[in-house]
Amino acid sequence: MHLEPNVMRLAVPSKGRLQEPAESLIKAAGIKYRRRDRSLFAHATSLDLAILFVRPDDIPVLVAEGAADLGIVGQDLVHEHGCEKRVEKLLDLDFGHCRLCVAAPDRSRIKKVKDLAGKKLVCSMLQSARSFFKKHKVRVDLVEVSGSVEVMVALGLADAIVDLVESGDTLRDNGLSVIETISHSQAVLIGSKQPRDAALSGLVQRRLKGVLTAQQYTLLEYNIPRARLKDAEKIAPGFESPTVSDLEDLKWCAVKVMIPKKKSVEIIDQLEALGASAILETQILNCRL
Repeated sequence: MHLEPNVMRLAVPSKGRLQEPAESLIKAAGIKYRRRDRSLFAHATSLDLAILFVRPDDIPVLVAEGAADLGIVGQDLVHEHGCEKRVEKLLDLDFGHCRLCVAAPDRSRIKKVKDLAGKKLVCSMLQSARSFFKKHKVRVDLVEVSGSVEVMVALGLADAIVDLVESGDTLRDNGLSVIETISHSQAVLIGSKQPRDAALSGLVQRRLKGVLTAQQYTLLEYNIPRARLKDAEKIAPGFESPTVSDLEDLKWCAVKVMIPKKKSVEIIDQLEALGASAILETQILNCRL
C-alpha cells in the first residue's frame, strides 16, 4: 500500500485503552476502512482520507509536525509532549477519562506533597511530574517507567508514584492512596494548524461531533391531550422545540422530542403522570444540531 503525500491523515492509537473506543467512534461516523494485518495505515473507503495506526505517544508530535492532520489522543499526552500550543484542540470525545495523580503507600507517613521532599518517585508522565513538583517547589528524584507503575513501591524502587488513574482499583490493590491530583484528562480530537484539506477536516469533525451529540440524547415519542401540551413542553422542551402532529382525535396530538439520555427515565415518569400515553424511547445513532 502507498500513502500519497497530499492525502488527509487521521492518526488513531494502535494500542492501549483508547484504541477500541477511538476506532468505534470513527466507524460510527461513517468512516469505513479495511486494515490489513500489521499495516501502519488504511484508506477510508468513501473519503480521501488515510487512517494512521500509531503509538499513542507519537500522535501529538505527528499532528504538531504536520505528518498527520487529525489525531485522537489523550489530552494528557498532548501536554506531556509540549504540543498544546502547536496543535488545535477540536473536540472533547468523552471517553478515556482519567487523572494524573501522586500516590503513596497507605501505611507510610507521606500524606501530602511536601512530605515527598527528597524521596524517589517512579512516574509514567515524566515532564508533567517535573512541572508539578517544580511548581510546588518540592525536590524529588523522578524515575520514568512504562507499565506496572503501581508495583514499583512494593519492589522497593520508589517511595511513591505519579501515574494515570481511572477507577483507582489498581492503586488499592497495591496498598496505595492518592495524595494529590495533578490533572484530569480525556480523549480529544486534535488537529494540525495547516491541514492538507481544511474542508475534509471540517467534515470529519462534524461527523464525529454528530455521533458524540447522539450519544447524549435520545428520541422520545408520545401522545398527549392537546390541553396539556404546554405543560409537557415544560418537562421536555427539546433541543429547540418539539415536533407536534395532529391525531385523528383533534383533542390529542403526537409529539417527537429530543431529550437528554441521562434524564430519560425521569422525564418519562413526569409525562406519564401528566397524562401522556404510548410513550416510546428510541436510540439516536447520529445527528446534526
